[in-house]
Amino acid sequence: MKKKPERQQTANRKASVLVLVVASVIFLAAVLWIHSKDFLNGIDEHFNAYGDGIVEFEKGTVLDILSEDMEPEEAADNAWRGNQKLSVVIRSGRYKGENMTANNYFGSIYGVPLAVGDGVVLTVKTHADGSHIATVYEFDRIPTLAVCLLLFFLVIILVGGRTGLKSLIGLIFTAACLFVILIPLLLEGAPTVLTTFLVCAYIAVVSFTVLGGVHRKTASAFLGTLAGVCLALLFGLAAQHFAKIDGLRQDSAEALVQMRYYGSAIHVKGLLVAGVIISALGAVMDVAMSISSSLEEVHMANPALSRKELFRSGMNIGRDMAGTMTNTLILAFLGSEFSYIIFLYAQGLTFRRVFSTAFVGLETISGLASSIGMILAIPLTALIASVMVTWRGNGDGGKKKGRN
Repeated sequence: MKKKPERQQTANRKASVLVLVVASVIFLAAVLWIHSKDFLNGIDEHFNAYGDGIVEFEKGTVLDILSEDMEPEEAADNAWRGNQKLSVVIRSGRYKGENMTANNYFGSIYGVPLAVGDGVVLTVKTHADGSHIATVYEFDRIPTLAVCLLLFFLVIILVGGRTGLKSLIGLIFTAACLFVILIPLLLEGAPTVLTTFLVCAYIAVVSFTVLGGVHRKTASAFLGTLAGVCLALLFGLAAQHFAKIDGLRQDSAEALVQMRYYGSAIHVKGLLVAGVIISALGAVMDVAMSISSSLEEVHMANPALSRKELFRSGMNIGRDMAGTMTNTLILAFLGSEFSYIIFLYAQGLTFRRVFSTAFVGLETISGLASSIGMILAIPLTALIASVMVTWRGNGDGGKKKGRN
């Protein structure tokens, strides 16, 4: 009785290794191909140009405050505004080790007053004659963010153990795919929606394999995720068509359109739906894996349950998740723009005027499309999982198990 499960586990492990090896080959091939080309097409050089010179961003440290002129701004909760003249030492780049004088300009919504010992990011402008000046660009937040990230990693590993470590690997892989593969491809002019969908599907395959190996529950979760994200995509496309709004109305669209004048081939219109796909992916994967794993456990506890009964169990589990997950998605979208929502509310605008704005249209489509994809993934995953966990494979001719 034990040999069959052991053989099955060995086969699953081999299949998992094979999937991860193939995925690694695809990732490396994509990275090598992408970075063998100049995907920015000189865009970075253009935006870093400064007349006949160039602009570089380097890190530095404040050595001394030579002078300062600042005062609190009562209307901005007493935030400081003014300027400082600082003595700084450059810590990177061609001028590393050089002491320079840098001006630091700050107000209630930009910059911060600095103290001796603070790390800073400097804008170093080099003119054609070789002369150069430095200005404080921002406080260097990388060390603080690195500590926060390290604490995040530690919490995941300490609480989640081995599973937490696997989820961390999946998170790092997801970020690598988005920044190293997806964004360069979009800048090159790859079809925005299709490319984003395919990369997200690839992320889901690898993430599920890392978390649970090649198993019927992970296969069910993947198919449910694919279906849910696809439905979110279709809803987003339909909504933007009938609402007559697309990625060109997003805040960053103007800068991206400007990049097209200097060689970028990015398709800005599709970025609204691309954002929907990426936003929906995490929530849909969470729901799909939870339902698939739960139905696997239910089936193991009571193998006599029919597919219909398993499907009903999956729906009951999914309904309990739907409410909280929907709140999570909607609140995440609202929270990201909370300050602007307060501003709109304070204007006393009419309902028709507010909900006809591009901002509200964009946020509504994004939030609702992601939520719809997640909700519809529940019955789809429950159906797929109920079929897969009751289907015998390997050696029994594909006979069905349990009552139909």
